Amino acid sequence: MALASTKPRFKRLSKGKKTGDTLFTTFWDEWVGSERLMKHTEENVLKQQALDKKQGVDKNPKSGRSAQTKPKSSADAKVEKEDLKTNVPKGKKRKNDSGAEKDTLSFEKLVKIQIPSTLKKQLVDDWEYVTQQDKLVKLPRSPNIDDILRKFLEYRLKKEGTIPDPVVEVLKGIRCYFDKALPVMLLYKKERKQYQEAVKDDISPSFVYGGEHLLRLFVKLPELLAFVNIEEETLTCLQQQFIDLLKFMQKNQSTFFLSAYDGSKGVEGKGKD
Repeated sequence: MALASTKPRFKRLSKGKKTGDTLFTTFWDEWVGSERLMKHTEENVLKQQALDKKQGVDKNPKSGRSAQTKPKSSADAKVEKEDLKTNVPKGKKRKNDSGAEKDTLSFEKLVKIQIPSTLKKQLVDDWEYVTQQDKLVKLPRSPNIDDILRKFLEYRLKKEGTIPDPVVEVLKGIRCYFDKALPVMLLYKKERKQYQEAVKDDISPSFVYGGEHLLRLFVKLPELLAFVNIEEETLTCLQQQFIDLLKFMQKNQSTFFLSAYDGSKGVEGKGKD
């Protein structure tokens, strides 16, 4: 009678039972009686080779081990890896590739907006007034965002004698982005009730809010524009227009920004979004 170990042996696989960080599958040996063993004859050897060939196993007559256990060379592994890539369903591959490409483009096309130091302090004060002191910007603001953008156009016209079309388009885009982004990402939680009360009857938020909230938009603009399909030359132009507008706002900081916020009227909830 032939004896085989009763302990399980493990074969490393790509799928199967997970043990630690490695995947395995288990198979068991058993006791085999002599009546189930075949004699070592030429005829039986040929039968065994035929069975092995049918199962796709190439026996090495010298070592008695399957050729499948032979360690793979780096070249074989590379070919196998390429085959796996080729065999991935096209739809899934496109999805993964597009996701990776999207992340790459996001960083490559990220618009860098340098906010002047005095306006950075304005952002910090803005945060402290709303989240720490429960104070809000009194609405409607004057000058509002539409007024600020119009004054910037007048400033450029006086300075340069003409207003390039790209500048007009950029300012229109800023107004549009602000109106859409304000309720989604530019408000603290404590300002939402005030927004619902102030922005009614399809009125544009850019006619209600002022420089305090416009400045918040410039913090979010790089993130918003990262996924827009814009040529590099256009992005550079946008970046310069943003910087020019921020410098104009800094120059008129005492006019465009409040030095103190209103009391706790309209404040709702704690914390911020």
